[in-house]
Amino acid sequence: MARLFGTDGVRGVANVDVTPELAVDLAIAASAVFTDGGRSTHVRPTVVIGRDTRISGHLLSSAMAAGLASAGVDVWDVGVIPTPGVAHLVSATDADFGVVISASHNPMADNGIKFFARGGHKVDDAVEESIEERMGQAVARPTGERVGTISLRTDLLGVYIAHVVDSVRKFSGSEAPLAGLKIVADCAHGAASTVADEALRSAGADATVIHAEPTGLNINDGVGSTHIEPLAAMVIEREADFGVAFDGDADRCLAVDNTGQVVDGDQIMGLIALRMKTEGSLYRDTIVATVMSNLGLHKAMRQSGIDIVETAVGDRYVLEAMREAGYSLGGEQSGHIILSEYTTTGDGLLVSLLIGSIIAATGTSLRDLVASIERLPQVLVNVRGVDKSRVFTDEVLEEAVAEARASLGADGRVLLRPSGTEPLVRVMVEAESKDRAEEVADALASIVAARLAVS
Repeated sequence: MARLFGTDGVRGVANVDVTPELAVDLAIAASAVFTDGGRSTHVRPTVVIGRDTRISGHLLSSAMAAGLASAGVDVWDVGVIPTPGVAHLVSATDADFGVVISASHNPMADNGIKFFARGGHKVDDAVEESIEERMGQAVARPTGERVGTISLRTDLLGVYIAHVVDSVRKFSGSEAPLAGLKIVADCAHGAASTVADEALRSAGADATVIHAEPTGLNINDGVGSTHIEPLAAMVIEREADFGVAFDGDADRCLAVDNTGQVVDGDQIMGLIALRMKTEGSLYRDTIVATVMSNLGLHKAMRQSGIDIVETAVGDRYVLEAMREAGYSLGGEQSGHIILSEYTTTGDGLLVSLLIGSIIAATGTSLRDLVASIERLPQVLVNVRGVDKSRVFTDEVLEEAVAEARASLGADGRVLLRPSGTEPLVRVMVEAESKDRAEEVADALASIVAARLAVS
């Protein structure tokens, strides 16, 4: 049987792969796993549940809440809120665990379910396996006053916004860390729509918020971090200092400078790392990044005396490495950035404010701040319609990858990775020129398609 959980919870087409029945089963199983031991500080075990703006969000969050209440858990439903908002509220309210209904950057028709353990931490593989094992097992259902309650707690949204603003004030040492800055924020018609405007203005920014009119059908539709062109155009039109684009659940962001040039997650992380090193707050002068991070980040950090610890792709692996060694900063090229002093997971809203605080504090444009963090040409090809489980076992493909790496030498890189959330294999190539990177990537993609074709 295939594993239910992927790299970021359970995800698939809503009402086909991710159904109300599945949500109920997951809720009951998760309740047993997270409340085992009876450590709750509340009258009954308590869970915080939030969602993004997809039309299926109501359906799945209602089913999840019903399953949780049937297991004797009190549900605090905070409605539409960024994923990191749920993580923070689990910690702030001392809830037993948290649930997010979201498919992040995926198309509107998809949805997903992911969990946060006590303290607001993402769960590891062993916990997910325990939840899967519990699914379908007979359980004793509570009755009468022991049945859980479901409460709408949209008031907790303000707790999260205050946390983000307080965090950037602490980071910058200023009560108005974004004062004097003109910023454009693209909310992708997603979860950031409920928080971005208030947070940016509370931090002192002159904010223009776009794509913050969710209909349930328009999340990520030509907007947000996966479609950054509209943001770049608006930054130029408004003559803004910079812009930020969130994904559907706002756990990550990308930026554009005042000329409309994209600033990716590697550059954002490098920018924050350099500032933290200057301030003496970068633990062991080290950051955590995935194998997908650009070689340009490695070169820039090395020149600044900052080490990089590499992990597998996925913010959960970055988090694991950070927690094991106590590192203070980590992230991904996609824009998941984690600062352990302030967050337990990637937080696009917080990061957007941190970028602004650095610009304001230094009086330097974002373009100039990231100039030293060059991006080597990087080409990513998604190969669909293949058996991604064989990507590391096919000998012909393995030989082709080895030859490609040898031909690129120290100034290039090749990485093949099966997607954790979609049925495809990603081929990533970096080289000194874009033409060379495209040449190698296209050749390898052809081999992947031929060797891993589904019969």
